[in-house]
Amino acid sequence: MNTSVLALPFLKMHGLGNDFVVLDARRQPVAVTPDLARAMADRHRGVGFDQLAVIQPVPESATDVRLVFYNADGSVSGACGNATRCIARYLMDESGANALVLHTERGALQARDAGAGLTAVNMGHAMTYWRDIPLAQAMDTLELPIEGGPTATSMGNPHCTFFVADAEAVDLAGLGPQIEHHPLFPQRTNVQFASVLGNGHIRMRVWERGTGITLASGSSSCATAVAAHRRGLVGERVCIQLDGGKIDIHMTPDGVWMTGPTAHVFDGIWRA
Repeated sequence: MNTSVLALPFLKMHGLGNDFVVLDARRQPVAVTPDLARAMADRHRGVGFDQLAVIQPVPESATDVRLVFYNADGSVSGACGNATRCIARYLMDESGANALVLHTERGALQARDAGAGLTAVNMGHAMTYWRDIPLAQAMDTLELPIEGGPTATSMGNPHCTFFVADAEAVDLAGLGPQIEHHPLFPQRTNVQFASVLGNGHIRMRVWERGTGITLASGSSSCATAVAAHRRGLVGERVCIQLDGGKIDIHMTPDGVWMTGPTAHVFDGIWRA
């Protein structure tokens, strides 16, 4: 028997088709390397995911946890809204609580049971100053000097949102990687193409930094709603229609709340 084989328990979850592998390291530390993340992300030879999330204990707390996120290319992500919602639901089901706090690179994020099987997370306040996003140089983030005049926003990770007449007609596979690696974004960026349909309703498609096209993105949904609100296109409540389904965004004085469904698909053991 090869006793050196790694046996790593994991959970597979998704929010609107935006899928994750979750490693619970509260009791047993897990060392995630870029190579491990890339191997698990492979949809043909691994498990497959858009992002990998690790649940870590907070030493000074008996109940709070810290979340660390990785993209499919092995890079670290500062925020992942749908994974945060999925893990919040998992932890609330485990404890019986209807609210909790999750610590991320973004800060302490509140989560709560929104009823009807929905989970809400406060993703904090959006950041719109050029250095906070970050951009390579000082400029107005409402309309960047890129063809199409997109808006830049940070939700703990950078976003570039284009408002277009028809999001369905956009060549997302062609334009997404070009914008992700645009020199204005020294840390690369997530890219959204959004069409405002009226009555607080937006159709949005997303290219995620370090992953590619995804069916949904929580932080991208928040960033798109904030960008549309800054431009005067929507009010404080927005329904975002993604390829994977709908998510509701509510911009409040205490932050940007995101509410939607989650799914715990299966548990497994990674052996490598």
